[in-house]
Amino acid sequence: MTNHDHTHDRTPRHTQGLAPVLLEKSDGIATITLNRPEKLNALNQEVRQTVMRMVDELQEDDEVRVAVLQGAGDRAFVAGADVSEFAARTPDEQRELYRHRRVYDALADFEKPIVCAIHGYCLGGGSELALACDVRVADRTAKFSQAEIRLGLIPGAGGTQRLARLVGPGQAMRIALTGEMIDAEEAYRIGLVEVLVDAGEHRAAARDLAAKMARWSPVALRLAKASVRKALELPLSEGLQHEKEAFLRAFESPDGREGVRAFVEKRDPRFRGN
Repeated sequence: MTNHDHTHDRTPRHTQGLAPVLLEKSDGIATITLNRPEKLNALNQEVRQTVMRMVDELQEDDEVRVAVLQGAGDRAFVAGADVSEFAARTPDEQRELYRHRRVYDALADFEKPIVCAIHGYCLGGGSELALACDVRVADRTAKFSQAEIRLGLIPGAGGTQRLARLVGPGQAMRIALTGEMIDAEEAYRIGLVEVLVDAGEHRAAARDLAAKMARWSPVALRLAKASVRKALELPLSEGLQHEKEAFLRAFESPDGREGVRAFVEKRDPRFRGN
């Protein structure tokens, strides 16, 4: 665990505006802040659509190499879906919504690394949002739950599939079938989060981690992320073949050639993202 200087936390605050999602870009890092603290950042359609649009724009922004996703306020990353919004839907309406691209898939399909900074409540759809990211940083106030079972429902956006791949089927069964709350220490122990920091340090720690990634070649970052993701989907032999082809693509890229030359010449590489 590392201590972080809060003066380096350049997170936009919800007091800066009423937009449901905020975006800040600096030093190759884009910070997406879910900005409904009065609703514990619960996900509604406006938030989902806005995040998807931002992710699509960031995908095409060559100045951005890594993204950070976080929640505004002191109480929650995301306390789940806005139940009041979907309670009035008919089964047919819900099925129709599921035919369209969803924010969870937009995050998972984002080709650049994305780090999730978690504090407070991270429940239901909020947990699934975190699961769709690449690395999860939590502070000690974080509390996790797939609480859908309490409503007579099940997780429908990765809370059985991505969760099982992250923590194993036994832990995923326990979490999905009980709806129990898991504290930050336990989440770290079972591998639900990769980095655990003291209260209030999650944003700075996530940015520090993103900065360690952003210094490297965007080509290599994209290929490495894709290869690790393939490990969750392919048999080992096919995954190794994918990895080999990805390595060759990196090796033949201008960034790959630059990185090798810089090492031989004992200087810092100048990666340009091509």
